[in-house]
Formats: sequence, structure tokens, C-alpha cells
Amino acid sequence: MRYATSADSMLAAIQSQKYRNKISESTTSIDELRSSHDPGVRNNNLRGFGDAKYPSWIGSGLPGADPPMTCDDIGAIMRTLGKKFGFQNDSVSNMYDHLMVMLDSRSSRLRPQVALDSLHADYIGGEEANYRKWYFAAQMDCMDRDPETLKLEKEETNNDEIAWLKSAESTWLLRMRGLSNEDKVRDLALYLLLWGEAAAIRYTPEALCFIYKNARDYDRHHSSDKGVDNLDNVDRAEDGAYLDNIVTPFYQFFRDQTYENCDGRYVKRERDHDQTIGYDDVNQFFWHPKCFERIYVDDKKTTLASLEPHARYHALYKVDWKKTFRKTYKEKRSWMHASINFTRVWIIHVVSFWYYISANAPTMYLDPDPEIAYEESAVQWSIVALGGVVAVMIMLIGSFAELTYLPMSWISTKTITRRIGLLFLLLIINAGPSIYCVFIDRTSFTSKLVAMIQLLISIATTLFLVFTPSAFLFTRRDMHYRDTLAYRQFTANFPPLKPIDRIMSICLWICVFSCKLLESYFFLALSFKDPLKVMSRMQIENCNDAILGVLLCDYMPSITIVLMFLMDLILYFLDTYLWYIIWNTVFSVARSFYLGISIWSPWRNIFSRLPKRVFVKLLATTDIQIKYKPKVLCSQIWNAIVITMYREHLITADHVQRMLYQQEVNSTDGRKTLKPPTFFVSQEDTAFKTEYFPKHSEAERRIHFFAQSLTTPMPPPRPVECMPSFTVLTPHYGEKILLTLREIIREDDIHSRVTLLEYLKQLHPAEWENFVKDTKIMADEEMNEDINRSESTFSGAPEKDMAKTKIDDLPYYCIGFKSSKPEYTLRTRIWASLRAQTLYRTISGFMNYRKAIRLLFRVENPDSVNSYQEDHSQLEKDLDRLANRKFKFLVAMQRYAKFNKTEAEDAEFLFSAYPDLQVAYVDEDTPKGPDGSDGETVFYSALVDGHCEKTEDGKRVPKYRIRVPGNPILGDGKSDNQNHALIFYRGEFLQLVDANQDNYLEECLKIRNVLGEFENLDPIDHSPYSSSYASKETSPVAIVGAREYIFSENIGVLGDVAAGKEQTFGTLTQRIMAKIGGKLHYGHPDFLNAIFMTTRGGVSKAQKGLHLNEDIYAGMNAFTRGGRIKHTEYFQCGKGRDLGFGSILSFTTKIGTGMGEQMLSREYYYIGTQLPLDRFLTFYYAHPGFHINNIFIMLSVQMFMYALLFIGAMGSSLVVCEYNADAPEDAPLTPAGCYNMVPIFEWVKRCILSIFVVFFVAFMPLFLQELTERGFWRSLTRLGRHFISLSPLFEIFVTQIYTNSVLDNLVFGGAKYISSGRGFATSRIPFSILYSRFATSSIYSGARNMMIMLFVSLAVWIPHLIYFWFTVVALIISPFVFNPNQFALVDFLVDYREYMRWLSRGNSKTHQSSWINYCRLERTRITGYKRRIQSKDGGMVGDIPRARLGTIFFSEILQPVLLAALCIVPYVFVKSFDPDDNMLASEGPSGLVRIGILALAPILLNTGALAVFFCISLTLGSVLSLCCVKFGSVMAAVAHGWAVINLIIIFEALMLLEEWKPMFIVLGIVSIVAIQRCVIKVLTVVFLTREFKHDGANRGWWTGKWYGRGLGWHAASQPLREFICKIVEMSEFATDFVLGHCILFVLSLFCLIPCVNTAHSLMLFWLRPSKQIRPPIWTAKERRERRRISIMYGLLFVLMFVVFVALIGAPLALGDTLNLIDPRSLPI
Repeated sequence: MRYATSADSMLAAIQSQKYRNKISESTTSIDELRSSHDPGVRNNNLRGFGDAKYPSWIGSGLPGADPPMTCDDIGAIMRTLGKKFGFQNDSVSNMYDHLMVMLDSRSSRLRPQVALDSLHADYIGGEEANYRKWYFAAQMDCMDRDPETLKLEKEETNNDEIAWLKSAESTWLLRMRGLSNEDKVRDLALYLLLWGEAAAIRYTPEALCFIYKNARDYDRHHSSDKGVDNLDNVDRAEDGAYLDNIVTPFYQFFRDQTYENCDGRYVKRERDHDQTIGYDDVNQFFWHPKCFERIYVDDKKTTLASLEPHARYHALYKVDWKKTFRKTYKEKRSWMHASINFTRVWIIHVVSFWYYISANAPTMYLDPDPEIAYEESAVQWSIVALGGVVAVMIMLIGSFAELTYLPMSWISTKTITRRIGLLFLLLIINAGPSIYCVFIDRTSFTSKLVAMIQLLISIATTLFLVFTPSAFLFTRRDMHYRDTLAYRQFTANFPPLKPIDRIMSICLWICVFSCKLLESYFFLALSFKDPLKVMSRMQIENCNDAILGVLLCDYMPSITIVLMFLMDLILYFLDTYLWYIIWNTVFSVARSFYLGISIWSPWRNIFSRLPKRVFVKLLATTDIQIKYKPKVLCSQIWNAIVITMYREHLITADHVQRMLYQQEVNSTDGRKTLKPPTFFVSQEDTAFKTEYFPKHSEAERRIHFFAQSLTTPMPPPRPVECMPSFTVLTPHYGEKILLTLREIIREDDIHSRVTLLEYLKQLHPAEWENFVKDTKIMADEEMNEDINRSESTFSGAPEKDMAKTKIDDLPYYCIGFKSSKPEYTLRTRIWASLRAQTLYRTISGFMNYRKAIRLLFRVENPDSVNSYQEDHSQLEKDLDRLANRKFKFLVAMQRYAKFNKTEAEDAEFLFSAYPDLQVAYVDEDTPKGPDGSDGETVFYSALVDGHCEKTEDGKRVPKYRIRVPGNPILGDGKSDNQNHALIFYRGEFLQLVDANQDNYLEECLKIRNVLGEFENLDPIDHSPYSSSYASKETSPVAIVGAREYIFSENIGVLGDVAAGKEQTFGTLTQRIMAKIGGKLHYGHPDFLNAIFMTTRGGVSKAQKGLHLNEDIYAGMNAFTRGGRIKHTEYFQCGKGRDLGFGSILSFTTKIGTGMGEQMLSREYYYIGTQLPLDRFLTFYYAHPGFHINNIFIMLSVQMFMYALLFIGAMGSSLVVCEYNADAPEDAPLTPAGCYNMVPIFEWVKRCILSIFVVFFVAFMPLFLQELTERGFWRSLTRLGRHFISLSPLFEIFVTQIYTNSVLDNLVFGGAKYISSGRGFATSRIPFSILYSRFATSSIYSGARNMMIMLFVSLAVWIPHLIYFWFTVVALIISPFVFNPNQFALVDFLVDYREYMRWLSRGNSKTHQSSWINYCRLERTRITGYKRRIQSKDGGMVGDIPRARLGTIFFSEILQPVLLAALCIVPYVFVKSFDPDDNMLASEGPSGLVRIGILALAPILLNTGALAVFFCISLTLGSVLSLCCVKFGSVMAAVAHGWAVINLIIIFEALMLLEEWKPMFIVLGIVSIVAIQRCVIKVLTVVFLTREFKHDGANRGWWTGKWYGRGLGWHAASQPLREFICKIVEMSEFATDFVLGHCILFVLSLFCLIPCVNTAHSLMLFWLRPSKQIRPPIWTAKERRERRRISIMYGLLFVLMFVVFVALIGAPLALGDTLNLIDPRSLPI
């Protein structure tokens, strides 16, 4: 069967008769185009490698270089070690290939001897080898020496630990020089064999070093003098002995820390991180010099240290690791981690804010008499100087928190205790003078002198605590040097910056804080001076409450000023991030100009010089430029790029003709010459009008970036045969491999209005047109139609024939094929898959590395290629062998063995298309026991490729199948999937990519330049152990990052917003972060130094929950261990991003919860407490600072709301003075008895402006990124489209989701991987799903804030409040605004039916999509599940742990109580004045009583009603259920209806009591909601026990049938618990019913606007109306049913609307005319 894939289809049009002759002329003969001077040809004969698997190692790569050991000898050593230690045969074979590929790769550019020595140095003995670092850090050199000799050496160095260490290192180097080649190979083989089967131990690099040392000691002892094992004298280990006796105990320990076995099934323990001994805890155990002494063997008395070195390895078989390991850092779930990790951030801001505010608040502490106050300057200086006390206090808080996170040990406890003691001394020094200056002597010269000295001490103290990392406070770096070496090597070995980079880093932060401190002083501090002065002197009169008296009135100004102070402090933090964004962007843009990647660069000849740059920068042109014309070589590269784009259907055949190099024959002498395309000149000259590719197309973007990227500096390439080998690793779980035909041509679901193919055709019309033409030509050729007719499809034809042709071709343009043959349908599937986010797109893109390697070799070695003459098959074979040596693509396809039929077929297609593709997967065997029952499942790591044989059942026989100790997936999945597949990578470097990425041939041509960024490819002539070897002064490069192009941009507003964020972070931000040492590893598409990373814990971390964002931990690990992280501007890969509202926010939630976990991690502790200040600030603001800034943004909104609540209460109750800007400061206030609120209102305006600027500055990076790389017009239009499409609404909502996810994680935990889905978001999501998903995180908060905004707007209207109205509206309606087809009227009414059903179902029988299920799930975050109770399917429950009372006390009890108090105070304050005259005090009942009764009445009424309903269901339920199967639903509906009516009655009562005044009614609602929320939270936290997984208790309550519900003995206590649940649920149901309808009422108004759905779709998808998503096609029956539903529920909706208006709007409008009762006569 012939598969004509889209990416690799033949050039149909080019091969047609019309174009074949023209293009064949452009194919240039190398021999004909040689230059006149041809001195010779390089000896790069591809045939010279023969069929050898490792040709460079055996000497073919460099003539005359013999290998130190033959491949057979190396294999013999590995097999011997395998028998000796019991390694599995497949593992030995795998690691042999792994080692040989590594040696072959290095031998391609180094002499084999140097290659072996350098590899041994990287793994074992070199300065940067992790084993060597551990060896000295754990003081193994002391263990390996005779104690007497060691004592003498110490005496010789005068006990100087540094000199002693240098002496030991010199001894080590001499020992390495003395190693034979066999010793070196044996060391490497043993380490790799141990690593290859280490499984989870690979996450603990120092534990692996520990095992290696013991194994090496055993191996050396049992080897003869000749170095050959005498296996007769030692017992051969059984196959798998190492795995069973060494690895498995470790694995079982890791597994049992996270999981427990319940009835044969492992479920997650209800245990948080601080109680889990994880990988890092185990690893750090082996850092300690006394780790051998703390490991006991089976008799519990003998330590490992007491045994002979050679006996320790087998003694490990008998170690009980559960009694050995302990926590080394406690990841307690608390915000206090931030107090120590980011102490310096808090000190910088809080102390400087103290300086500013205290200096501008003299009225708070100086004498009221101005003359006396003038003499009290000492007091002012002393108060300001208390900033030093604040700094010390912050450091003390962090230090006390640090004590709780570190285990009690002598070194750590002693260090922190000493620090705390000295801090207390520093506190006394800073605070003591204030006693004298403030309380004893306030005016004398001595007092002023003391105050001035105190101020200087305060500044010095602050600077000392800011610039000195807390870990180094009051310590000497050289004290206990050897004891602390491990922590310096593994947690604080930060790679130093180049001097110019360090200067740039310091300058950046000088610019940031200079601007920040100046702006904050004038805009925040000085503006707060007048409000502070006014409020501090304000005395409110004629104010009285019946219960509280004048207490509340006296403290009202003070409470208000505290809220304003906190608001200003939050804004003070936000200002810093604002200036960081501005200056980071400025520096990044400036660097882009320096690198030449901006279109605004002074030079504009990026295209005219492109051929020359291709020759110079992409080709290894050391000797071929003399022999061949550069034009000839460049033409092959350029033509290959152009033809590849044609094959990918990006350009037409006409475009190809215009862009290819063409061959011309000189008419005079007959010589053939190459004519370059006019493209290179035309791009610089706007006079050219020729079209070379569609405007704003993918082809244009790719070619422009390719040309632009070659203007930047890049390392020179090495010849192909000398380039290092590398592997691309892609983890895969359930991502789509290849789209099925059904997925392409059918709607995704009932809510979708378009097929995927139709949507892709609308997004890529030109590419679809090219694809159809290609397909038609293929079909014509297959049918053997004559050439004339084939040409007629391109050229003119009679009108009737053209019409008939169009009709016949209609299937092509509709679905891409006319014949149902598999090759045609497959083409359409591939075309769609290459434009969606599929694994096939990723593989086809990154397999371009093979094409690039082959192409580069052809171009650089023309003589070698010509030597094959007509033997093209052998040439292709040898080129394939070369490409396979240099590049591997490994997919960690975890579920491969469990694929369904469709997935298996797709995988087989991948193997048929790419036979060299490597797939690693987890295999399982379940052996049968003696009795025939299933035994324990055995897991394997297996590897297959397209060359593996197939069995009868169609499965492939794996190349390697290596048993692992258990299920390798212990964490969140991705990291474990990478880890188990890691043993199958090959080469020196890794590139990590996700399954939704893409790559391009022109980018793959730069691979040699990218690998050159690692700075270790230069040829060396000496062994790293040689005395002639020059050591590198720079740290090794661990990671090289690359740009990402988000190919999902322009797919609607949401896709473009997500793409913009990724672009700015991945390009603009990383450009400067890498330069100043702040870049980490973010997973994709970073290149990794494989040896550096695999010897230091792998490419990610994997503790479940804690390492949810697994990639960044590998970056932090590399960073703290001395690895540099770079960023390339000239290389980019494609990347897909989430496209829908839900999927984007799922990704946001994952990132947010992952950040919550990061804040608990030890990596943040090490970095935050040990980095120098400028680099710490870079790390903080680039990573946790972004999320903390989001928290501060939403906190500022919330804090501002409460400040406005108090200001509004005062403004509505007090007489506000008239403002006169010309009046002197001491002028009397008018009118009499007024209060000066004008400074307060001015402060409100400035706060709103600050929040507005802070929020909208987030758009600046994207604007400048587009401006620098695409021009002013493109940047303006892109940003304009964002604003027109209401993206600010989305940005506000995303900020809230970020905030909520981080805060929730720090309180409740439960971080887990969220599959966000990467499909096109064209389906309408039901209202009930959107509401239930975002109610808790945003909608409830937005509704509460909206009520506050409504009150403030009624009380003290300021135009600036419009922005906050925009904010609170965004928090409520954003999910619905960005929902496709939200405003289609019929869909809206059908959706309303679903919402009503969602509210009512789930009470008679279980229903997942129901309000009661949503309510229970939200509740289980606090209550957790009963873990020992099985669900009906027999599965154990262990997914949601119960939150600890200590962790949720603040968020679920204290915070609601505090917020309720903040809402009650303004209401009671307003009620403290006479309702008719604000100048008089209230003489009526207390507002506290009124609001308390109104708030608690619904709950009490619901409680009484529930008691009645319970009695009815208990007595009549069993009988009535026989005739009414929905008895439970009816009872629930009646009860819930009562709750809604009850709520409305209370609301009507509130309106009556407030005399129909809207302002007071709204304020009352604010207070009632806060009180009820507080009561519900307390009831849930205090009284509710764990939840059942099933909903038997809920159905038992409504039906009265408690038996048979799976409750067990809990049936006796469950009714009481369920009674409390129902009290809570009744209030929550009424809220959701009313709030949901209010939102629907607002949305329904838009549905009535003509063409609104078309405009809305235009906003979402950015498609012209002519190309917009069509209406769905319904059957006649479906249309009738939808019409019936829309009419019936439309009437119900209108009825509800009328009822709401009648109950709310009518009383407000007619209230004054209703004199039914005098509310003032009522007791409340």
C-alpha cells in the first residue's frame, strides 16, 4: 500500500509535465559548477565507515587513531560485571550500546584515548564529575585512608581544612592518572550498569554514588592482579540480583512512603509532604560523612562503617532502610515558607515603606503644638529609625520559621540559634535609643545626636540584612569547611556570571529600585500624608449604637486608616513588579538590538546577505570553500528549504519557481551558471511586487525568522561526521497520535457547530488549496490520465468543462479525497494532524533532524557523495546509518502496551513512516501462581522500533525488556515516564520536547550550532587527567534553552492570548534572564547536557504532588549544583498552546497549584537563603514573584473593596466638607460640623489608577515583543484585536484563577496533574458546567465584590470606580463571555433546561453532573473521604485527603470571621445615625441586632423545615417510594424551593426595614452574606466528619431509606451529620439558584440583540462572517424537540424573570408608596 503523506509526498506539481522540465534545469551539477581552483577534496568518504556500528571508536573517523580497547573487550567487561553483580542481560546489552555510542560520539572529534579519558572524567574522576564531588563532600577520602596517615596529613596542613582538601584532591588526581584503560572502562561500565537498573534511585544521585562506591570496592577486591575477574573464587550472582537486593528495597521504601496496600491495591496515603520521606530526603542522607555509621545491617548492631570495604556491598542486602532514613527538610503547608525563603524581599519593601510613611506621619507621634513639634526632630528621626527594628523582626520571624522546617541537628540548630541570639542583640541596639529619644528626652541636642546615630545604625542594619543571604548571617565561610562542603556543592554551587553579565544584573536592579523608590515616595507615601493627617484627627460626633454605644464611632477612622495603610503597602509591593516588567522589557529589547534580531536594527540586508550567512554560519566550510563556489553549496540548502515548504503545502508550485536557484546556460560559451532567485533582493526593495508566498502565512514567518536568526552570533558548526550524537525525548501518555477520519469529518459533540476539518480549512485556506491540488494530481497520475488533461486542471479549459470539473472536484475541496482508498483518507488525516496538536506532528517535525544531517553531509562532502556514482541505494543506506549514529528520537509512550485498536494502528503507522523511531513503554506480566490465581504483576521497561519483528498478534518484539522493581509510575506521571525511558537515550545531549510541538527543516539545520552552545565540543589533545590539560574556568553548561513559536496564535482571542504569554515568557523574558543568571529549565524545547543531568538526578523530579511542575526542579537542581543555563535566540521550535477558556484555565490551575508546591520545596529554601541579592531578586521576580504579584493584585482589589466599604459608609453618613483648593490649610471647614473627606477621595482615585497601571502594564511585553520583531503595525493590530475581543476581561479572570489556585494549594494541598486538552475550542460548554467549575474560585467572590461596588457607587460615586466595575463584572461573566455560541437564543434556552436539571437531579439516584454532587465535591476539600469504606465498584478511596484543622484555621474560620466583622462594622456605623438627620445620633434599636437576626433567620428557618422534611421522609418515604420512584427528588425540590422562598422573604423584610432605600439595602445584603458565609464555614469545618465516596447518605435523607446504602454502622450517626450538611446545602442552594438566574438574566439581554452571535463568534475566533462556523444541521425530529424545549423553558425563564423583577424591582420602585407597616415601630 502506498502512503502519500503530507509531509513527505512527492512534488506532484513539480513532477508534472508542466514544471518538470523547468525545475530539472535548476538541479545543478556539482562537477560543472566547481571553481577554477580545485586543490583537492577532504577525506570524508562516507564509505570508509563501512558497516561498523561504532566506526569512530574503531578508528575509521580519524586515521591512525587506534582505540584503547576493542568493542569486544568492552563487551566482555560488561558481561563479566553483569554476571558478577547479577545485572539483567538486556540491561547489559542496553548499557553496552549506551556506552559505545557515547565513546563513538566523542571519538568522532577526539582521539579515542582522549575520548575515553574525558568520558571517565565526566562520570567519575573529573573536577565536574558528580561522583568526585560527592566523594569529597561525604569525606569518603577519609574513610578510604588509614586513620594514622590521615592524622599525619592533617597535622602537616596545620588542621587547615581547605589545604587538607586540596591535598586530598591532588592525591585523587594522581590516582586517576594511574588508572589503566581497562580500569576506566570498568568504572564506566559499572556505573552505567548500576544506573541502568536503578529505577527510582536515579532520582537520588548521591545514593547512586554511594551504591557505586560500595560496588566498586567489592569489584576491585575480587579482581585479580591482571584485572580479569576470577569468577571461580566468587559466587556468580543470579540474574536480577542487583535489582532484587539493592534497587527493590529502595523502591519499596519510596512506594510505601506515598502508598499503602489496601486489599491488594495500592492507594495514596493521607500524608502530606512533611510526613513523607521523599527522594530528596533519602538523597541528602548520603551527603553526611557519617552515613556509613548510621546504616545498620540485619543484626541491628553492626554498622556499615565497621565492615571491610569489600564486604559492604553485599551487606546492603540486609539493611532495613525504613529505620535508616528520616526527614531532612519539612515541607509544611504554610505561608511561613515565604517568610524565610523571601525574607529579603519583605525587608526591602516593608522597611522602606516604614521609612516613607513614618517620615510623613508626624501627626501620629509629635506634639500637637507646631512650635514644640518643630523642636522634636529627634523623635521623628528615632521613629523612622525603627525601620531597623522592623527589618530585624522580619528576619527573626523567618529564622523561627526556619527552625520548624529543619530537623533538629547540632549543626543547623546551633547555627540558627546563634543567629537568633545575635538578631535579638541587634534588635536591642536598634530599638534602645528610641526609649531615650521618645520617652525621656525629646528635644535636646543629645537626643538629636542619638537619634541620628540610631538612624544610621538602622540603615546599616537594613542594608546588612538585605545584602547578606540569611544562610550566611553571622557565619564564617571557612568554618567547618569539610562538614559543610556537601551543602556548598549541592545546594549553593551557583555558576558565577561573567563580569559584564553581573554588571548588567546589578544595573537592572539599580534601575528598577531607583525608579520604584522615587515613584513610590511621591505617588504613594506623600499622597498618604493628608489622609493620614485627616483621619488621625477625626472625631466623629453624634454617633451612637444601642449596644456598642460610641465605641464603634470612635474607632471607625482608625479602622479605616489601617485598611488604607494595608492597601498602600500592597500597592507598594505591586509597584516593584511594575518597574521590573518595564526595565526587564527595556533591557531585553536593547539586547535584541544588540543581537540583531529586531527588524528595527540599523542593518536591513538580512535577505540580501542570507546566502552568504548560510554559507558562513550553517556550513562547516573549513576547506570546501576553496574547491566549490559558495553559491553552489548555498543553493542546495535554500532549494531544500523551499521544496520542503512546498511538500508541506505552505506554498504553491508557482512560488517554488520564483524562489528556487535556477540553472542558466551562457549563450556565448555554453557554460552553466546558477541564477539566484530575485527573492533575496526583492525583500530589501519594496519596488518589487512579486509574490513569493501568501501574505502573513506560515511560510513567510518561517523564512523571515530563518533569515533574521542568521544575523545573530552563533557558535561555528563542526563537520557532520564530527558532530556529537543526541536524542530527542518526548513523553507521551494519552495525547492524540493521529486524528481519525471520524474525528476530522464529524462534529466533536452535540454542542459543536463545526467539524474539525471545516475549522482547519477556515484557518488554513491556502494550505488546503495546495493540498487539494496535490491530491488531485496524485489521483490523476494514478488513473493514468493523459498529460493534456492533467495540465488542463492548471491551465484554461472550456467553460462547461470547467463547471463539470468543479462539480467533480467538490469532494476534494470538502473532505480532501474522492476515493475511499486508505491512502487518500490517510492523506487527509495527516494534513489535519499536522495542523492540530498531535504526536504525529511532533515526530514528523523533529525527524527533520535526520533530513538536516543527511542534507548537510551531502552539501559539505560532495566528493564523498559523487563517489557513489549511480549507486543511490547504497548512498541512501550509508546516509541513513550516519543519521542514525548522530540522532535518535525516543518517545516515552507509557501506555503503548495498553493501546486500544485505534491507538495501536496509529503507532504502527508511525513505525511504518519512521522505522528508526524508538518507543519506550511500560510492559506488564501477571504470572500465574501454583493454584492458578494471578500472582503479583511484574513490570518492565521495554524498547521497540520499526525494525522489531512482529508476533502473530501484531505486537512487536522489544529490543530490550528490562525488569523494574515495581510500577515505575509513583508520582504524577510525566517525570516517572521520562525516568523509565531515560536508560534508552543515546548520545551526549538530550532535547526534551512535549507531544504538542513542531520543528522545521531550516531550524534543524542549526542543530550543530545549538550543540556548540555547550562549549565542550572543541578538540582537545590531552587527557583531562594530564598535567598538560588546561582546566576550564567557567562552569559547565547544563541546559540550553530555545525560543518557541506558538503556532496556535491567531486562532481566536483566547488562543492568541495564551500564545502571547508563552511568547513573551519564552523569548523576551528568557533573553535577559539567561544573561543575568535567572533562567531555569521549563521542559521544552530545552537541550540538556545528558551526562551532567543524569548524574545529578535526571531530567525532572517526581515526588507526587510536590514536584507537579517537574521540569523546573531539574533546572533548579542544575542551577544549585553549578550548571549554567543558556538561551539561544537563533533557534526555535513550534509549540501548541491551549485554545479554549476551560483548557487555558486548567493549565493555569496546574501552574498555580504547582507554584504552591514549589513554595514549600527545599529548592526555594536553598536558593532564597543563599543567592547574592541581585541574582536572588532575578530569581524571585521571574518565578515565585509573578504568582505572588498576582496574589497581591487580587488582594489589592479585595482590600480596596473593604476600604471603599468603610469610606462609603462614612461618606454616606457624615457631612462632607466643601473642597476649596485655594483655601489655606488652617481655614475653617464648611459647612459647620462637616468632615474633611476630600483627601480620602483623592487617595481612592490614586489607588484605582495604581491598580489600573499595574494590571495593564502586563500588555507591554507582548506589544514590545511584536514591535521589535514584526513591526509597529503588527504589534498595534494584535494588541488592538486583544482589546476589541475583551481580553482584559480574560486577563482579570486568569489572575483570579492564579491567585485562587496558589492559595488553595497552600491551604488544602492536593496538587495533581490536570489534563487541559489541546483541541480546538469550538464547542459550547453548558452553563451549569461553567458555573460549577468557577463559582468557588471566582464567581462568588465577584458577586460579593459587586454588591460592595454597588453600595459604594450609591454612597460616594467617583468616575474612577468604572474600572473596578469592569473588574468585578469580569470575575462573574468571563466564563460565559468566552463560551462559543453563548448568545444563540435557542441554545441559550436549551442550556437553561440543563441548568434547571443540574440543580434538581441527583437526589433519587446518583448523577455525576448535578448540583448536589458539585456541592459535596467542594465540601470534601475540608472534610475528606472515609478511606476505609469501599465504593460499589470495589475500588479504594484515597484521592482527596482531609485538610488539617491547623492549616485551614486561618482561611476557613479566622478569615471569614474577620471579613464578617469588616462587613458588619460599616452597617452598624451607618445605623448609628438618625435616619432622617445625619447630624443626630440614632435612638432606635441596634443595627447589630437587626443584621444578626436577618442573617441567621434563613438558617434557622431552614433548620426547622429540614426537621419536618426528615420526619416526613423517614415515616412516609419507604411507602411512597413504591409508587413514586422520584420521591427523593420531590422532597429535595420542595425543600430547596422553601430555601429560595425563605431567602426572598428575608430580602423583602430587609427592604422593608431599610425603608426601601437602595443604599442601605445593598449594605445590609453585604453584611448578611458575610455573616451567613461565616456560619456555613464554621459549621463545615467544626461539625462535619469525613464524606462517603458514594452519595447514599444524601439519597437516604430525602427518601427515608437508610438501609442498603453502604453506610455500615455509620447509618446510626449519619442522619445527624447529614442534617448539618443539609442546613449548609439549603443556604448554598438558594444562593446558587438566585445568583445563577441573575447571571442568566443579564446574558439573556444580549441574546435579543440581532446578529449578536455572529459578532460574538467574530470576537472569539477572528473569522470573517463569510468563514464563520455554520449553524448545526439538525434532523426534523431534533428541530421539533429543540423548538418544544425552547418554547417551554423560554416561558419558564420569562416567568422567573418577571418574578424576580416583581419581588426586587417593584418594591424598590414602589416602596415609598407602600405604607403597610411602619418599620420604625418594629423591635429591630
